[in-house]
Amino acid sequence: MSLIDALPLVAIPDGGLAAFGKDPWWVILVKALLIFVVLVLLTLFNIWLERRVVARMQHRIGPNVNGPFGLLQSLADGVKLALKEDIIPKAADKVVFLLAPVLAVVPAFVTWAVIPFGPEVSFFGERTPLQLTDMPVAVLFLLAIASIGIYGIVLGGWSSGSTYSLLGGLRSSAQMISYEVAMGLALVAVFLYAGSMSTSEIVAAQDELWFGLILAPSFIIYMISMVGETNRAPFDLPEAEGELVGGFHTEYSSLKFALFFLAEYINMATVSAIATTLFLGGWAAPWGIEHIWPGANEGYWPLLWFFGKVFLFIFMFIWLRGSLPRLRYDQFMALGWKVLIPLSLLWIIAVATIRVLSLDGGIDRTYLVAAFAVALVLAIGLMFMGDGEDDDTSQPEASEEPHDAFAGGFPVPPMPAGGAVRGAAAPVTFAASRTVTGSATTDPTATDPTATEGDEDR
Repeated sequence: MSLIDALPLVAIPDGGLAAFGKDPWWVILVKALLIFVVLVLLTLFNIWLERRVVARMQHRIGPNVNGPFGLLQSLADGVKLALKEDIIPKAADKVVFLLAPVLAVVPAFVTWAVIPFGPEVSFFGERTPLQLTDMPVAVLFLLAIASIGIYGIVLGGWSSGSTYSLLGGLRSSAQMISYEVAMGLALVAVFLYAGSMSTSEIVAAQDELWFGLILAPSFIIYMISMVGETNRAPFDLPEAEGELVGGFHTEYSSLKFALFFLAEYINMATVSAIATTLFLGGWAAPWGIEHIWPGANEGYWPLLWFFGKVFLFIFMFIWLRGSLPRLRYDQFMALGWKVLIPLSLLWIIAVATIRVLSLDGGIDRTYLVAAFAVALVLAIGLMFMGDGEDDDTSQPEASEEPHDAFAGGFPVPPMPAGGAVRGAAAPVTFAASRTVTGSATTDPTATDPTATEGDEDR
C-alpha cells in the first residue's frame, strides 16, 4: 500500500458553493418571487430614468405629471399597452407568433438566478445567502440562458409573415451571436484570475482588487459587447427605421409587444449586473469604505453597493443613446469580427502567459506587461490599416443585359453600376443654376426651365 493510500480522506471545503442547496423550499420560493418583483419594478424605473435623463440632455422636461416627478408614467404606459387591441396578422404562424415573446422574456428573468446580491444574511430566521443559487459553471449558465432569448427574437420576426420583420429578426440574431463571441472571450481572463466560474467565488476573488482594473482590456471589450448584445443605441440596428420600419416586432401589439419591451430592459439590467459581478467586485463596497466602516459589507447594506454599480452601467446605456448616432451595419459587424474578437484572443494569450509565469516565479511581470502592451498597440494599428484603400479596381464590370426586377418573385432593385459599393455614399452634386432677379412671377417657366405651358394647365 502506498503512502497516498494510507493518508486519511479529508473533505475539502467548497468555499462559497457550500452555502447553497440547503435552503427550505419556502425560502427559495420567496427569493424567486422577490427577484421577479424587483426586476419588474426596476424596468419601470429604468424607463422613467431614461426618459428623464435623455430629456435633460436634449433640454426638454420629460414625464413629470403622473405621480411625484412623473414616476407613475411608466406604470400608466404599461396599463395603456395592456389594454390596446391585440392584433395577429393573417399571414402569421399563430403558435410561433404567440410563443416568441415568451421565449424572449423568460430567459431574461432566469439569468438572475445566479447573480449574487450580497453575503449570507438572516432571512426570516433562516441563514441564507442573498442569491437564489450558484453552481461551478454559473457564468456559462448565464451565457447559455441569454442565448436562448435570440430564438424568441428571430422566431418573432419569422412568424410575423412580414419581410421587414424577418429582416429585423435576422439582423438582430446575427448581431447578438456575433457580439456574444467577443463577450464570452472577454470573460476568459476573469476565469483565469479567479480560478472559478462561480459568480459568488468570482466576487470573493476580488476582495483586494477589482478585475475591472487589473483586466481593463477585458472590461472595455465586455462593455462594448454588452451594448451590441442588448440591441441598444448606437447598436440598435435591428430597429433601424429607415430600412426596417420597426424591426422584428413590427407586427406585434398589446401585451406581446410589452413582453419584448420588458425583455430588452431586463437584459440591459442583466448585462449591467454581470459586469458588476465580474469586474467591479459585485456586492462589495467600493474600495476604502470598508476600512472606514467595518460593517459596510455585512447584512443588507451590500444591496446598496450592488444596485449603485448596476445603475452606473444603466446610466451609461442612457448616455450613449442620447449622444451617439447609429452605426452602419457593415461598420458594426466589422467592429465585432475584425477588432473586438482578435483583440480578445490576443489579450487571453497575454493574460494566460503572464499568469503562468507569475505563478511559476520566472520573469518579472513589469517587463511582460510592457511587452504585451507594445504588441497590443501594434496589433490595433495593423487592424486599422488599409481601411482607406481604393477598391474600385476589384469591382466587377456592369452587365449590359436588362434587369428583371420580378425574376425571383419579389421586386428587387438592380445593383449599382460596377457592383456593390462599400463605404460612404458618393457626394451629391448639383448643376449650376442662374439667380433670378426682378419681381416674383406666377409663370412656372420663369423659375423652372424644364416646365412647359401644359404644366401650368395641370
